[in-house]
Order: sequence, then structure tokens, then C-alpha cells
Amino acid sequence: MKRLFLFFCLVISTCLHAQKFVTEKAYVSFFSDALVEDIEAINRKANSIFDINKSEIAFLINNKDFEFRKSLMQTHFNEKYLESEQFPKSVFKGKVLGFDATKTGLQQVKATGKLSIHGVTKDVEIPGTIEISGTRITLKTEFMVVLKDYNVTIPQILWNNIAEQVKVTVDFVYRPFN
Repeated sequence: MKRLFLFFCLVISTCLHAQKFVTEKAYVSFFSDALVEDIEAINRKANSIFDINKSEIAFLINNKDFEFRKSLMQTHFNEKYLESEQFPKSVFKGKVLGFDATKTGLQQVKATGKLSIHGVTKDVEIPGTIEISGTRITLKTEFMVVLKDYNVTIPQILWNNIAEQVKVTVDFVYRPFN
């Protein structure tokens, strides 16, 4: 029985080590804590690929896929702040540091790379976790985005309504890419 278990672990480890993974489930949200009203939006249509051989990761978010509680917030987000017609996507490309494809369970990692929002690209370091369970990989992270760093301007009249930075939460479940 012990030999069978070790063989199974070796097969799974080899299978994981030799593949690219793509999002099976995606959850990206942002939260703005402001004096007048909190603003939150969720996007479940993001796409990501994770090459565990190279520890490279990329994700792409269509800005118009963010959903808000109030339709007016969604309109303002797309038309006035992110200008989604001109800048339709937000993208991250980078490497995952501290990841070991041969280990199951939870791992503390850090992604370093380039985050592009609103036509501006910045070097970032994003802490997070990756968990391997069977043939699934789950990535979770929370990080702050300072709006002015990405040329997202807040009209003076609305400075009480929108925070200068927003908390971004990412939760991806990956499956092997065939």
C-alpha cells in the first residue's frame, strides 16, 4: 500500500511538473473604502495561464467584465476612471518565486512582474499563496493598487467617494492545459 501511495505521488508530481495550467475558475475583485460609500466590483471571467516548469504566470482581465452593485458605478468605472473603450484590459505577466511543483499543500509565494492598468505598466511584487491538491492548483492573493500610479484620476468633487488606493483580491483555480 505504501509503495502504491509513493508511486501515485510520483506520477502526480511528474504530471504537475510537465504541464501548463489554465484557469478553471476565476475571481478577481477590488474594494475601495471611502468616506461616503464603499465601492466593490467582481470579475469572474478573468483568464490566466501558469507554466509551472518556468514558474511563469500571466493573467488578463477584461475591464468591462467587472460587475458592481449599482449600474451607475459600473458606467462611471468604465467611462470615467478606467476608460475601458481605450484601455479594455488589465494584464499581469511575471514569475512566481518560492513555488515548488513537487510539493503538495499550501505554499507561500511571491509574484514579481509587470502589472498594466489603464495603459500604464509598473513593476510589482505581489505576495500570495499557491496550493496544489491533486491536479488542481489554487492561487490566492490580496494587494493594493494606488490609482494615481496608473493615471486613474479622481475628480476633485468625488475625492470623498473614491479611495486613492483599492484592495485587489485574486482567487484562481487552475486545471492542466491539454
